Amino acid sequence: MKKGLLYIAVLGMFTVLAGCGAKTGTQNPQMGSTDKVESTTESADSQESGETAKTAASYLTGLPIKEEDKLNRPLAVMLNNIKAGCPQSGIADAAIVYEAPVEGRITRLMAIYDDYTNLEKVGSIRSSRDYFVYFALEYDAIYAHFGQATPYVGEMLNSVRVDNISGAVAGIKRPATNTFYDEPGRKAPHQKYLNSERLWKDIEKFDYRTYLRQDYVAKFQFETEENPIDFTNAENVSVIYPGGKTSDRPNGFSYVEARFEYNEEDKLYYRFQYGGEHIDELTGEQLAYNNVIFQYCHGEVRDAEDYLAFGCHGDEGMMVRVFTQGKMITGTWSKMTNDGPAFYVDSEGDPIVLSPGKTWICIIWDQYGDDVVYE
Repeated sequence: MKKGLLYIAVLGMFTVLAGCGAKTGTQNPQMGSTDKVESTTESADSQESGETAKTAASYLTGLPIKEEDKLNRPLAVMLNNIKAGCPQSGIADAAIVYEAPVEGRITRLMAIYDDYTNLEKVGSIRSSRDYFVYFALEYDAIYAHFGQATPYVGEMLNSVRVDNISGAVAGIKRPATNTFYDEPGRKAPHQKYLNSERLWKDIEKFDYRTYLRQDYVAKFQFETEENPIDFTNAENVSVIYPGGKTSDRPNGFSYVEARFEYNEEDKLYYRFQYGGEHIDELTGEQLAYNNVIFQYCHGEVRDAEDYLAFGCHGDEGMMVRVFTQGKMITGTWSKMTNDGPAFYVDSEGDPIVLSPGKTWICIIWDQYGDDVVYE
């Protein structure tokens, strides 16, 4: 077993997330050194009242949000990505999307929301894998899913480590009885959805903490006038294929036919899969992102059912490629704390800076790293 995967087994046994299950009414103290980027603006209403409305930069996007919302805890939701379950609904509202291979060598998605007070419809919801839980914990997120690979993730989901919103299926000790509903017109197993009204009933029932834990450390650094992106050694890249250009490779992304195309005019990366545009069913519009990240990880096949494992911890010089503003920045990632973030640094060891906005992160199985194409 690779060193990185050993970290998963050890940390899954011993780590308890500080503050999980804390009362929702308690206020979180102001962050320390990680809470760096803030500004003050005035809205029309505040000008009329003579008051100043303060805004801050979101930890997830770097974009302005209300100052009182900055410390709100994110929500992570598992989403179907098999062709029969597409298009997804509500994915366009996510600040961050993770994509990783699963059994059958397709991909599954996890959408992370910094605002889930008014989600009309999100789905279809699918089952959990342990590596997605580890990614969610990097953001101190509440974690929503319907089903799970119980032998590999059941114990963690039933522990105090994860504040999870779980469907009422075998292996779950505290199911969320309000959140999920069957969407008309969708056939099993692609019919489970959620919305904000239902979700908040279970968050309140479980009395989950709704603010970031006190020792939270932000994962990303975003570009500002004082903190520009360094393109000194960056390559020009306009089209990227996380699984290559063919659909016959067992890396997950290949069968999905995933690719991103950069648009110079709006500086966004447009997502394609299954031979066409990847759209949100609610908006009818193609998904687009300010940043795309390829995080390379050790991978293993766990059993005859093709369940997979990925190394989510450690400091083994694993590669990361960040695509932003039409450029590619190559570096490495490391994650040496139990539930803190994996940090991305460039070849000089400096943090890789992102463009403010939404980010899509592809987990690249290192065994198939040579399949990746960019041009």
